[in-house]
Amino acid sequence: MSALPDDRTPAQRARHFIEHETAFRLGVLPTEQPHPGTRGLAEAAQKDPADAVRMILSVDRELIDAADRVFASVQFGKLVEALTRSLSDDGDGRTSGGRVFFTGCGATGRLSILLEACWRKACQRAGRGDLEDRVFSVMAGGDFALIKSVEGFEDFTDFGKHQIDDTAGPRKLNEHDTVVAISEGGETSFVIGTAWRALEAGATPFFVFNNPADVLAEHVERSRKVIQEPGITKLDLSQSPMAVAGSTRMQATTIELLVVGAALEIAFDTVAGAAPKPATHYRDRYAALVDELEADAAVDAVAGLAAYEAELYRDDRLVTYLADQLLLDVMTDTTERSPTFSLPPFRKRGDDDALPSWSFVQNPAVDTDTAWRTLLGRDIRGIDWGSKDYAGMGAPDAIVQAPPCLDRGTIRTFPIGDEVLPARTGGVAITLLTAGDTIADAASNVAARFADEAALAIGTEPPAGIERVFRVPVNLCHDGAMQLQHHLAAKLALNTLSTVSMAVMGRLVSNWMVHVSCTNKKLIDRGTRLIADQSHMGYDEACVALHEAMAALAADPKLAARTSPVAHVIAQHGKA
Repeated sequence: MSALPDDRTPAQRARHFIEHETAFRLGVLPTEQPHPGTRGLAEAAQKDPADAVRMILSVDRELIDAADRVFASVQFGKLVEALTRSLSDDGDGRTSGGRVFFTGCGATGRLSILLEACWRKACQRAGRGDLEDRVFSVMAGGDFALIKSVEGFEDFTDFGKHQIDDTAGPRKLNEHDTVVAISEGGETSFVIGTAWRALEAGATPFFVFNNPADVLAEHVERSRKVIQEPGITKLDLSQSPMAVAGSTRMQATTIELLVVGAALEIAFDTVAGAAPKPATHYRDRYAALVDELEADAAVDAVAGLAAYEAELYRDDRLVTYLADQLLLDVMTDTTERSPTFSLPPFRKRGDDDALPSWSFVQNPAVDTDTAWRTLLGRDIRGIDWGSKDYAGMGAPDAIVQAPPCLDRGTIRTFPIGDEVLPARTGGVAITLLTAGDTIADAASNVAARFADEAALAIGTEPPAGIERVFRVPVNLCHDGAMQLQHHLAAKLALNTLSTVSMAVMGRLVSNWMVHVSCTNKKLIDRGTRLIADQSHMGYDEACVALHEAMAALAADPKLAARTSPVAHVIAQHGKA
């Protein structure tokens, strides 16, 4: 995302990155490193998917120790206090009280949207409509980024400041508000911008991240400034590396959901007049969930569905998930498969020239407009910035001259309701159910349009009449107001499922994402390091090779549909 002219050669672009983007050289961070316990993950998946499932879950188990440390920390107590104060504060008498803003980018942006949706739905179930419009998500790129990554947005601090100002609206951020800025790596410029804006406005800012604070402060200047700022409370959720190197959509975002979700539920219970649970309850429930997922029946279900999906994709057949309660969860997972494994993203209604996504999501019970509102618990929140807005924020010329379409109308063109999608009906409909779901009949009617159907049941009995069923037997009976256990169970199962299915498909090498899409500076660095690791090249040579491959694939859509720039280089220059 450089402002330099587009007529540079790939070698010139690589040289500029090497010399001028040193702030994005992040290989020293634990979240960017391979986990020693999952080496050979891809090869294990191809021999026996169940072994790969167990390898991933062993890393999920490591979060328990991190949760113990964080839940006992002073900083977690401050987060609960701040959320409770903002959500119960009547302000100065002229307002309806304080607000809470969760901000993030990519996986943490989708987490922020999930937290807002959980809050809103908890308010709706409890009959507390007066509390509903007190929690807001600020995802880089707005709600559009739920369905497709917005290239380069995370690289700009001013984008974060501008977007949180837009979300706060006429009331503006103020001293009654709390801002929880969540960055898996702890170095995302967009998220850091929202934390600085909160401090400037007199709100109470928190910065949540998954790398050791001392490592970040030593190696990343923009992170060091936030970490050393006494007016911003830091929650260091650091743990071991991800099960797949750099795939922070997995364990990093899981512990963020556990910790920040627990704090928000405790605040909800307090404000709503219920008895809040101690933080240890959330740690214990997570530990129990991992135990249940590691049992043979659950492992076999996830591994079986991963193998089945891989078989479908090999046969050029598409998967459509039918869901209601877990629609946002499965949308997040399927969206994240696109940049992680270089798969076709979701396509808009009528965009028949684009390749269909390998997996997609629909709510079988309602039309698309209703599905979007049900999914979010509110109206769609788009971004309507024009060229002048981007120019004022110092955006690259490419964005200024052609602003991305991120508005509400564009988002509504993605058909996630019950409508017929002819390009997908030759594939398989997979009904996704959890405890309390009531869509079995509607799903059955919609699934009848497809060539085949299956079901994934998480914490509930599978629907009758479906021959191919994958049941994940976990206990969701004692969940709280925000149903965190439902969402944690779905997240762990879906992340594992999609990672293992892609490993079976050859989209991983060992525990590296060789098919990652290099759509921002952090991912260009990650792709360069991966090429260097898997070839005989040094960093600089690998960076040039990556930029050359990016240019070659941009000029050859058919080749780009089959591989990623990183995988392309490794195929040509990988270790013998």
